[in-house]
Amino acid sequence: MKPISYARLHYPPSIVQHAVWLYLRFNLSLRDVEDLLAERGLDLSYETVRRWVARFGQAYARRLRAMRPRPCDTWHLDEVFVSIGGRMMYLWRAVDAEGEVLDVLVQKRRDKRAALKLMRRLLRGFRTGFPQSSGIAFEVFQRLTSVRKIVLLLISIS
Repeated sequence: MKPISYARLHYPPSIVQHAVWLYLRFNLSLRDVEDLLAERGLDLSYETVRRWVARFGQAYARRLRAMRPRPCDTWHLDEVFVSIGGRMMYLWRAVDAEGEVLDVLVQKRRDKRAALKLMRRLLRGFRTGFPQSSGIAFEVFQRLTSVRKIVLLLISIS
């Protein structure tokens, strides 16, 4: 990953990082960030903060995603009916062994297509091979799909 260049900036990198962090982390307006930094003795415009967010925001997000720990090899798939807006929907959720939510899928129906869609998204996103899975949803997934379909799914995303 290329290092972030702070060349030609009037303020030190720590100030830039703090301003961008305040704006993105706490969902503040640009003027709120300007006021918070003014309380700390920094005289800068909200436009400056906007430029910093546009210039460095994506790079910071990429760095944070790269630092995120990898999910465990053991996944637990859960399924449950939920009422959303008065309509019954089906919620599929994949969680790793440490409790990190990997993916969530809400569907109108409980069928093979929904199970395949969730598994395809999970495997495409992590590319760690087929996980050791447990839970009711995984048993349903195994019943709904044949071994041949699972192998074809793994080959198609590789």
